[in-house]
Amino acid sequence: MSIKGNIVVGQSGGPTAVINNSLVGVIHEAMQHEEFGEILGMSHGIAGILNEELVDLRRESAETLALLRDTPASALGTVRYKVSDADYERILNVFRTYDVRYFFYIGGNDSMDTAHQMHALAASRGYELHAIGVPKTVDNDLAETDHCPGFGSAARFVATAIRDTGYDTVAMGDSSPIKFMEIMGRNAGWLTASAALAKEEPDDAPHLVYVPEHGVTLEQILGDIQGVYDRLGHCVVAVSEGLADPEGNPLAHRSDSGEVDAFGHGRLGGVVEFLDEAVSQSLGLRARFDKPGYLQRSFAWLQSSVDREEAYEVGRAAVRAALAGESDKMITLVREPGPTYRCTMGLADLEQVANHEHILPADYINETGNGVTDGFLAYARPLIGGPLPPYAKLARHLLPKRPSK
Repeated sequence: MSIKGNIVVGQSGGPTAVINNSLVGVIHEAMQHEEFGEILGMSHGIAGILNEELVDLRRESAETLALLRDTPASALGTVRYKVSDADYERILNVFRTYDVRYFFYIGGNDSMDTAHQMHALAASRGYELHAIGVPKTVDNDLAETDHCPGFGSAARFVATAIRDTGYDTVAMGDSSPIKFMEIMGRNAGWLTASAALAKEEPDDAPHLVYVPEHGVTLEQILGDIQGVYDRLGHCVVAVSEGLADPEGNPLAHRSDSGEVDAFGHGRLGGVVEFLDEAVSQSLGLRARFDKPGYLQRSFAWLQSSVDREEAYEVGRAAVRAALAGESDKMITLVREPGPTYRCTMGLADLEQVANHEHILPADYINETGNGVTDGFLAYARPLIGGPLPPYAKLARHLLPKRPSK
């Protein structure tokens, strides 16, 4: 029999265009079960527990929750904070004070570790707590799940953005024939690879795609660009921010500031600035670059319909799992075999997810390391919620030149 008690839910790490769907999914499902008392929201993730800054989510209107499903970023606020041993003790004390028996954390690798540690501490203290991780990340790098809510919408943005900048590059002609786009992905190239979803014809942008899992030399990149330019007169390149050489070293220097985030991850330097300068100096071609940055994860106008619904359903599934007595688990998306895309919900042990990383498989990257395979396209295409809107290209019926009069 499920224990009666209160719920607390929080959002952590980098937001996505659909993260609030998971929050609403938790709220909607919880409201259907009398076992739950208060539905509390953590202001700015785990910091909301440490500071006892909690909000009453039952008092939000149905209209607000409905609109929240189309609203980007983390409605409760997010945080990047490494929890200490003393913090875990403090969190458990707050849970006791507020009779929290159900803990849902929407986040990535580090958030899954936090949920796992809270489960372990509560169990060691004899306090019944159901801790469930709700997956979220645009990087698509969580282990044990086919893909992550947030990735499909970010992938749709990246494919749309590189297609549009490709049209722009063609229109500019020789004035700036080389275009780089820097795409999020420290170690995992899923999002960079999704740029290839923009291609409708073989010569469409992106012409080259470089991911961190397959090291490349600067000499190869310059040679690849020269080859495309010689053939087409322009070249559009998708580049991961974590691009590395064959030895695994960052191709561009990391930021010399020595800055790291709360979890000790070094801040990356600008790879497209490095490549821009190299193209200018070595090839004598003018290059430009785009750095969409956080737009990749927050552009709700390009939400994937598939991503939106799956993000909502993992929130609902988390509540059902906790109600069934599960704890120390993360909700997973399980792709069913067959030509028609369909996913169901599963469960994975948080310990198998926390601090692990799911990188792009080798068979999704072409042999030369400058593009993706059909296998990746088949994997990613269903996740972006349908084809990109059609664009027109002029037939460009040129008139023959006429003699001067």
